[in-house]
Amino acid sequence: MSRMQIVDVWMQQPTRRFLDQPFFESLRRWARQETMPDVPLEMTIASMDAAEVATGLVAAWWGPRGELIANDEVAAFAKQHPYRLVGVASVDLYEPMSAVRELRHCVRELGFKALRIVPWLWGLPPDDRRYYPLYAECIELDVPFCLQVGHTGPLMTSETGRPIPYLENVALEFPELRIVAGHIGYPWTQEIISLATRFENLYIDTSAYKAERYPADFVEFMRGRGARKVMFGTNYPMLTHGACLEGLDDLGLGEEARRAFLYENANRVFKLDAGT
Repeated sequence: MSRMQIVDVWMQQPTRRFLDQPFFESLRRWARQETMPDVPLEMTIASMDAAEVATGLVAAWWGPRGELIANDEVAAFAKQHPYRLVGVASVDLYEPMSAVRELRHCVRELGFKALRIVPWLWGLPPDDRRYYPLYAECIELDVPFCLQVGHTGPLMTSETGRPIPYLENVALEFPELRIVAGHIGYPWTQEIISLATRFENLYIDTSAYKAERYPADFVEFMRGRGARKVMFGTNYPMLTHGACLEGLDDLGLGEEARRAFLYENANRVFKLDAGT
């Protein structure tokens, strides 16, 4: 199988204002850098090329203080590299009707394929009322809703990342909503596995983890009943594509599960074959 079919479902093309956020201090400390260096767009494409990643879903970031990576900036990145970069919208939870209109604009006019909200950035779990108009609009627009689950690397609360009860409530109340839960869910991995098992439209991506660091119970899920439920992601530029694929061959995935993980599930869930 050629790797050039791989889809990365969780990427950022960071702006300076994104990289300079104080809550990323822990990431700068891990990287042993006082400041996070700029990431030119061509460096991103080179990272994808080196790992033979065909397509990256690149997300905007919007928080309580405004846009950190604007939807229009993401659209411009995707325009420079069509068929390689695909936009994922973000919106202002504090302005529900403006948020719905912005999501509609991103999907219908800019060709974005999903919405992503990062709950820890807002301090609001995904079953907060502010999300609900957006869930309804995602269903109407036929696009997935993406979020982070599990503990946070940045210096913000991890409580919003607990899969049960917060994300469980969303899945119960919006069974038609396609949900993609990023970052594996550690240390609540079994909780997110249980939700992905119970709910037809709930999926998991492996962003922020190298293949060699996937928990053993998660790998077992990928090999068996979860083969159609897990998608490859990196959280680039925090991790490169090549680093995240290291150790993939040691997971014991069969050929069918490997294809599903690397690109088939993403193509199906995000409908990337339809007009990407």
